[in-house]
Amino acid sequence: MWPIGKVGLFIFLLVFFSNSQLLLAQVPTLKGQVIDVSNSEALPGANVYWEGDISSGVVADLEGNFEIKVQNLPARLVVSFIGFETSIRELGAKDVQKLQRFYLKAEEMSLDEIIIQERRPDEQVRNLETGKATIPIATIKNIPALFGEVDLLRSLQLLPGVQTAGEGTTGLFVRGGSADQNLVQLDGAPIYNPSHFFGFFSVFNPDALDQVELYKGNMPASYGGRISSLIDVTLREGNTEQIHGEGGIGSISSRITLDGPLFSDQSTFVVSGRRTYADVFLKLSNDDDLNNNKLNFHDLSGKFTFRLGDRDKLTFSSYQGRDFLGLDDEFGLGWTNWVSSAQWNRNISENLFFDMQGYHSRYKYNVEFEDPENGFEWTNRLSETGVKAEWTLLNSEELQTYWGVHSQLYHFSPIEINPAAQSNIEPVNTNAKNGFLNSLFAGGTYTISPRLSAEGGLRWSFFNLIGEGVDYEYADGEVGPDVPVTDTLKYERFQNMKFYQGLEPRIALRYLINEEFSVKAAYNRNYQYVQIASNSSAGLPIDRWILSGRYVSPVKSDQYSLGLFHNFDNNRWELSVEGYYKSLDNVIDLRNGAQVLFTDQVETELLTGVGSSYGAEFLLRKNIGKTTGWLAYTYSRAWRQIDGISQNQRYNPRFDRPHDVTLVLNHEFSPSWSAGLTFIYTTGQAVSFPVGVYELDYQSVPLYPEFRNMDRFPDYHRMDLSVTWKNADKGRKWRGSWNFSIYNLYGRKNPFAYEFREIYNDDFQYSSSEDGPITSTRQGIVMTYLFTYLPSITYNFEF
Repeated sequence: MWPIGKVGLFIFLLVFFSNSQLLLAQVPTLKGQVIDVSNSEALPGANVYWEGDISSGVVADLEGNFEIKVQNLPARLVVSFIGFETSIRELGAKDVQKLQRFYLKAEEMSLDEIIIQERRPDEQVRNLETGKATIPIATIKNIPALFGEVDLLRSLQLLPGVQTAGEGTTGLFVRGGSADQNLVQLDGAPIYNPSHFFGFFSVFNPDALDQVELYKGNMPASYGGRISSLIDVTLREGNTEQIHGEGGIGSISSRITLDGPLFSDQSTFVVSGRRTYADVFLKLSNDDDLNNNKLNFHDLSGKFTFRLGDRDKLTFSSYQGRDFLGLDDEFGLGWTNWVSSAQWNRNISENLFFDMQGYHSRYKYNVEFEDPENGFEWTNRLSETGVKAEWTLLNSEELQTYWGVHSQLYHFSPIEINPAAQSNIEPVNTNAKNGFLNSLFAGGTYTISPRLSAEGGLRWSFFNLIGEGVDYEYADGEVGPDVPVTDTLKYERFQNMKFYQGLEPRIALRYLINEEFSVKAAYNRNYQYVQIASNSSAGLPIDRWILSGRYVSPVKSDQYSLGLFHNFDNNRWELSVEGYYKSLDNVIDLRNGAQVLFTDQVETELLTGVGSSYGAEFLLRKNIGKTTGWLAYTYSRAWRQIDGISQNQRYNPRFDRPHDVTLVLNHEFSPSWSAGLTFIYTTGQAVSFPVGVYELDYQSVPLYPEFRNMDRFPDYHRMDLSVTWKNADKGRKWRGSWNFSIYNLYGRKNPFAYEFREIYNDDFQYSSSEDGPITSTRQGIVMTYLFTYLPSITYNFEF
């Protein structure tokens, strides 16, 4: 049992010290902001100090803001940032009364070394975070891409501990967790289906992004609701000087992003759009089976920022994306994401900060089938609305605390199937589900000594399944597809149907052995109250989301991790080794032959048990020089043990892949030419192959073994290559570049799916109209693969 009392005492002491600091006398401070003069973007991590006294220095935060204690004035303030000219300004007493902005200019001389990370060179050694990864947007854009479409989630798959569902998909499996156990959020708002084209592309346009952070280990107490990972994506803010634009024209899509001042230098905007035109090429076909089809997606995003004086900032963000697949005006499938958020940041004092956020996220899909006898329309939608407030107190150089509250309202609408007028299809209408989740959290970081630092946190979550809704009672208290219903319980609106609560402690320690070597350990508990019940491991637009309730308990995860972090050669290289063990309680899986999409009694198709995962992650990363990149290896195992599945013995879920190797290289040959290369190798996914066939209604039906996922696909491997040429920057307003890439360079036929069927005349493409009478029949396996080598070309521009 985790010592909750000790964690609570630690949090109490943090809050006690927080309040005591407020009683201290305030020392006059100077407030300022460091900005890139070329695009008016903040320069986080800039160094600020009084000339002649480096020990007085501070570092600018993510917004480029800083506060520094005032010395005897007048005095000269020095502001510096790697790759930019240093600014030195003499300040007097009157200057302290207003915000000082420092606009830094990039050094004109060519640097011998290229730093690909916007962070401290020794950050991985000194910070407290285990299992956290950050990929700069510039690095993501240099990674070879499918169809030339740069993709954020596919880039995260190249990190240790992160695996994918299969060829071309963006679904992520993090440290032995399923795809629905990842919280993907954009400016604080969750996205329930972060993919386009059935998972081939993610919904994020990289031109509009500021940063992406992946937490797969010690997640801060201010975040919760998922047990595997947090993928925190932030839209960038516009510059305050002039209109700036960038975009690209690719093989299957084009994109454009505009940003600049809105009304004055105190307000900015960013708007971004992207659309595919695969359906345009389909119309050029002479084949009537193709030119009437539709296949496209688009997304639009915007962010508006307003600075209300020196203390307050308001931000409004929104994203809308839609996919549509239409087959000859007979079948149509579309799905839509729409998320919006508003955030208020206030500097209450020089060391107390307040952040408040409200958001709404909605996901909807629609399926239509035009047929006189079997036509129907099938719709479903779900939404989450939330409010979060957080206070952060910089008590001292050694202690920082935070606390807050987060409330979330879930609404899962009924699944509706409305048949056409003369259709033989029966109508379906399930009951809606509603949930209310409230969480209190507090935490802090404390530097115990120059070598030892600690981070602690506690999150307390309260979940109510609420009406309007329906629950069912079953005979003898058993739940199953063949168990009769004995009673139907109806609940009024907002009436409590089921209540859960859980304490979620988190703690992390870092011990600095020397300036280049540290050891970190962490423990993290999380509860998850919303899950997917699906036969697919890759993730589909029509997946069934369910809330915890009377028969489905929330999943609980306890994760322990230990890591060694070493930088060498003057921080040119990073080496890390992390091990983890994760246990799961109340994890769900489907019964054999389960049907979950249209039933109002989804609990009868589910089974509940325990799970575990463990692994080791190795990462060697080169950050500085003309050649940069990383080599990663992951050994991981995932297990489930659920009564009623695999004869009650433990088994591997489909996303168990023991070995995973990735190599990412980027090289700059000259200011105009650069190249990128990636290589991926992973163990094939676990599956169940049939062991025979039997006849049912004159049909051959495959017979599957009692033990689940005892077989595997062949191992997956692939190499991608890209070359980029760009115009030399000679002060032109328009700057362009060409990117040439090849996906799957050596044409590996990686399996996407296997089909077990009858093969006629030893020809799996047999056609009775073209190949004559049937002379032989046998059972066979047909493999489907998506791509061999796939070239693409993209023109990118900036103005």
